[in-house]
Amino acid sequence: MKDVVIITEAASHQIKDMMKEHGEEGSYLRVGVKGGGCSGLSYGMGFEEAPTEADEQLEQHGIKVIVAKEDAAILNGTIIDFKESMLGGGFTIENPNAIASCGCGSSFRTATNTGTPEEC
Repeated sequence: MKDVVIITEAASHQIKDMMKEHGEEGSYLRVGVKGGGCSGLSYGMGFEEAPTEADEQLEQHGIKVIVAKEDAAILNGTIIDFKESMLGGGFTIENPNAIASCGCGSSFRTATNTGTPEEC
């Protein structure tokens, strides 16, 4: 699972700031996918206290990351970055397995998993 999810240095700084702000230091960052969005699948990120038996673990830039084993193939090689602009900043997710994404950028589709499309 070494390269399932790649967190850039910029994203790691933002994640650490968010962990501190929400009292989640020491927690795991869960990265996953779920059905939904206008292209069929959408990303999810959140903090959890511990992994489950159904999770794979990795650590990048001092952040403990967990991914459900069932999501690992869909997320393989995904890069999570944080970009700043004049209008603010936000996380970007670049998934090499996505063959299509919606105009709002919050959902995607892979060749093997299309999910159920919804409105953006």
